[in-house]
Amino acid sequence: MGSISLVVVAPVFEDGDIAATFCRDVRDAFGLEVVVVLVDDGSVENAVHSSGVAEAGLKGVLIRLQRNLGHQRAIAVGISYVTDKVPTAHVVVMDSDGEDIPATAPMLLKSLKDNRVDVAVAQRKQRHESIVFKAFYSIYKIIFTMLSGRRITFGNFMALTPAGAKVLTAMPELWIHVASCVLLSRLRVAYTPIDRGPRYGGHSKMNFSALVLHGVRALMVFSEDVLVRVCILCAAVAMTSVALMGLAIVLKTIGFATPGWFSVALGILLLVLLQTGTLTLMTLVLSGVARASSLTAVDYRSQLREVVEIDGRNPR
Repeated sequence: MGSISLVVVAPVFEDGDIAATFCRDVRDAFGLEVVVVLVDDGSVENAVHSSGVAEAGLKGVLIRLQRNLGHQRAIAVGISYVTDKVPTAHVVVMDSDGEDIPATAPMLLKSLKDNRVDVAVAQRKQRHESIVFKAFYSIYKIIFTMLSGRRITFGNFMALTPAGAKVLTAMPELWIHVASCVLLSRLRVAYTPIDRGPRYGGHSKMNFSALVLHGVRALMVFSEDVLVRVCILCAAVAMTSVALMGLAIVLKTIGFATPGWFSVALGILLLVLLQTGTLTLMTLVLSGVARASSLTAVDYRSQLREVVEIDGRNPR
């Protein structure tokens, strides 16, 4: 694989039957010189088969993981494998279910021709999700911006220069959330408006709980920034509570208070003060634990169960 200049990395989970369609679309978009790396994320009932790559007439690699690691870690394995085996190749990361349209990927690679760009990401112009999903996604982006101080407007569909891919694989945060890792890396990012396509078939494996967890992991990458903002908010609430307690005492002293009002107001404000202090302490502890675990180095090779190299251009 040493002479390869372009590699497409795509995670697959229980979608083996549509992987062949994906490979054909990749071939139509890039020609026969591209290499496809499919990361089978512990599929059991509908695993990926090498025949999908071979039938498309492409070179490729099928990576089977030891177990289901999740969408983000499967991508991390794929990028790490490429930077290890083909350190000079450009990398395109995309889903294999058709929602990331292979025909639009060359638009991302075009952005990488600018020497001032390390990563080209797809910003969604049109989505095919339900109104409920779009509403919750908008709320998620607002919460993310408030807690992290950054705007996240893209997902996993991106193209990386060889240097950009190496930077990401050196960051443990890549194993938590790919898009947040790109924001944290301070790499030079180009945003390309691209429509999101419909699935080739079947249904998404992401339920509501999984989507919420995905959003929480995006914030975990910026745990220190979240901690600072939560502490500032708690400090503001605590100071307001102390000021209002002082005002309540003054009003009680001058006799400007109805019977029972002072004890109720003082008790409520005291509870608010104690709760904000407890919340700050808990946030500090949890952020420390999350940060410590996120900095643990991960060797992608320990996650591999099988690596199958495929050459559809020269079938035996």
